[in-house]
Amino acid sequence: MFFLLLIPIFIAVLIDFVAYRHKVIARRALLLLLAIDTLPLWILLVGVLCDNTPTVMRLTMWAIWLWIALTLPRFLYALFAAIHLRFVGIATSIAALCVLVWGVVVGRKDLQVNEVEICSEHLPKAFDGYRIAHFSDLHLGTLVNTRHEVGQLVERLNQLQPDMVCFTGDLVNIRHSELDAQATRLLQGIQAPVLSVLGNHDVGSYIRDTLRLPREVSHQRLIKQQQQMGWLLLQDSTIYLHRGADSLSVTGLTFNPSLRHDRHSAILPLTGGEKAYQGVPDSLYNITLVHLPQLWEQIVALGHGHLTLAGHTHAMQLKLRFGEGRGWSPAGWMYDRWSGRYDLNGHTLYINDGIGYVGYPMRIGARPEITLYTLKRCE
Repeated sequence: MFFLLLIPIFIAVLIDFVAYRHKVIARRALLLLLAIDTLPLWILLVGVLCDNTPTVMRLTMWAIWLWIALTLPRFLYALFAAIHLRFVGIATSIAALCVLVWGVVVGRKDLQVNEVEICSEHLPKAFDGYRIAHFSDLHLGTLVNTRHEVGQLVERLNQLQPDMVCFTGDLVNIRHSELDAQATRLLQGIQAPVLSVLGNHDVGSYIRDTLRLPREVSHQRLIKQQQQMGWLLLQDSTIYLHRGADSLSVTGLTFNPSLRHDRHSAILPLTGGEKAYQGVPDSLYNITLVHLPQLWEQIVALGHGHLTLAGHTHAMQLKLRFGEGRGWSPAGWMYDRWSGRYDLNGHTLYINDGIGYVGYPMRIGARPEITLYTLKRCE
């Protein structure tokens, strides 16, 4: 990833040196632009020298967005200027900057509800019409306005009046303390029962000052905090929902800290699967909650996960649509399945685009999402 970051830095530096050589910019302007070009390197240095507290993470996030906003329009202008289309370059650069600003001001908090019907012949008759609301990747530590963004989320969830709410991980960004009194009070306002699992950010994987706060301590405190909120946290375990004489199973697969460095890999071991599904009949309709969507095929191979709900990818907070369909996202370069619905032999995976944001405080196309599933029995 570091070497990929060097590519746009090198291109930006090259563009500025060419402009200087052609006397388009003066020496002082060159020095200022070079400082902007290398901003990601300074951000990395701060990250090495400082503990990743919520304040540092927010400043880093905004610095990355500032670098994108100051660099991408210049890329576009230089590209068109090189083929003698300067006015097109100016217009394109202005448009790009406007989109980036829109992604921060509007896109990051433009919450949408996607309604999805899940039809299965395995669904018990008593659960025909059962409604599940799903959200993921809240990343409390990097939210710009917790009161507004979490408040809006809870309000919309309650308006939907689901039978059950599912959360598929990354409640916090770095440490348990991000789930503070305000966030706790707001999330306790969810009126339906909430089932949740842990994601890679929830288990303390990214805490640097482990002397002050050991990772396992943060991990265990977040578990306790969720339980105190009244959420049912499934840790490689299964519960059964009953309606009359019918029942279905809900399994939660927790994120294994040993997968921290492999969280973006296409092939991952299904750690905890044997424990989670122990004694669960293959014939029983099963809903599986998991943070990493890459585990779906292993879940299906075990005969479970008629409906699997996941998060993690955020669609990289950038999704471009060209008519109908899933659209395009750079997330497609990293994940075989990165957003929305996927079907395989009667099994369905849905990847929620998440609520919060990491890396930069911006969403373009990949709006914050609540997914509302209606289960239907198909004969």
